[in-house]
Amino acid sequence: MGDKLRNVAIRTLSGAVLLAVVLAAAYISPYTYAALLLLICVVGMVEFYKLARKNGAEPQYALGLVSGVVLFVTACFLFAGYVDNKPLDVDMFVGGLLYFVVLIPICFIAELFAKSQTPMRNIAATLLGVWYVAFPLTLMLFIPLMLTGGEWRAEAFLFYLFIVWANDVFAFLVGITCGRHRLCERISPKKSWEGFFGGIVGALAMGAVGAAVVGGSYGVWLGMAGIVAVTGVLGDLVESMFKREADVKDSGNIMPGHGGMLDRFDALLISSPFAFVFLAVMALCF
Repeated sequence: MGDKLRNVAIRTLSGAVLLAVVLAAAYISPYTYAALLLLICVVGMVEFYKLARKNGAEPQYALGLVSGVVLFVTACFLFAGYVDNKPLDVDMFVGGLLYFVVLIPICFIAELFAKSQTPMRNIAATLLGVWYVAFPLTLMLFIPLMLTGGEWRAEAFLFYLFIVWANDVFAFLVGITCGRHRLCERISPKKSWEGFFGGIVGALAMGAVGAAVVGGSYGVWLGMAGIVAVTGVLGDLVESMFKREADVKDSGNIMPGHGGMLDRFDALLISSPFAFVFLAVMALCF
């Protein structure tokens, strides 16, 4: 078997395993879905801090990871209340929030004892790991519920992912067939404006399918799909920007043929805050 064929086989098998894990986590229960997001969060933060180290920073690994996990778990108390229709565990929720009141000064204080020559860069990298990786994944807890009026349905999350993937696939197909004008050549030389618009068309089509399968307003689904398509591309470019500065091809190697967690879920990290705000505004207005 040639190297190219072997790489395709590894990539295909790895992708199939990833899809199986995602499907299982989504369909077993909302809590396995939350566990999947937490796994992506922890691995993604570790990968981000490794990139930061390659870029000359010395992030506070333990403090950053604990902060991201506390943020996520605190939100899980809200998530569980919606899913199980139970009262909020106020003590645990408030305890998590209080931790974040002192998060920034704790980062500053910890750096006093690190004896590093780059304290500002270190603090910035530590906090960025929380807000770039953990925060958007925390919002992803609630986006499927917002698409179904508070009812847990695995399909709502899956179609969000399918929108992201449809955007990638259509952008690739259109880009390789008729891509002529570079989108952001400095960061990603292969991306084209033709592929960008082709990806949006694919995402909108998948959004319409999601509305039909899951239910809900076609306008909301199509609006979200358009937002996810545009911001998802930006998410891919943002991660490429970090990797280019670190001079690495992939953020990690946890998935053979696909790279790291950040490589697989970079679009989700930038798109979910925009999707969350859009859905929140739609809920308030309509």
